[in-house]
Amino acid sequence: MPKTSDSLILLECLVAGTTHRPGLREFEPQLKAGQRLALQREADSAYDDWAVKVLTEGAEPFWLGYLPEGHNETVARMLDAGFPLTGRLTHKAWEDEWLHLEIEVLMPR
Repeated sequence: MPKTSDSLILLECLVAGTTHRPGLREFEPQLKAGQRLALQREADSAYDDWAVKVLTEGAEPFWLGYLPEGHNETVARMLDAGFPLTGRLTHKAWEDEWLHLEIEVLMPR
C-alpha cells in the first residue's frame, strides 16, 4: 500500500450505496482501516454518467459501493484518461443497517 507521502489524496468521501450491496454485512469483518481499494469506472451506468465503483483488491474483489454522485466526475475523468488511481479505507462503522465507509482516493506521485 502506498504511504500517504507517496500519494496525493484527491478526495475524501463516504462510499455510497453500501445498503444495496448483498453480503456486505457478512463481508464487513474482513475490511480493515488502511487497506487498499480498487476503483473501477462504470461508464455504462443508467443512473450516473460518472459512476465509479469501489471494490476490495485481490483475486475475488468485493463490490462495496460507489463514489458519491456529485463528487465523482473528476475521478471518473482521470480513470478514463488512464491515471492509476486507487482508494484506501480510512474508517468503518455501522449506523443501524448502513455501513459507513470513509475512503481516500489516491494518485501516486
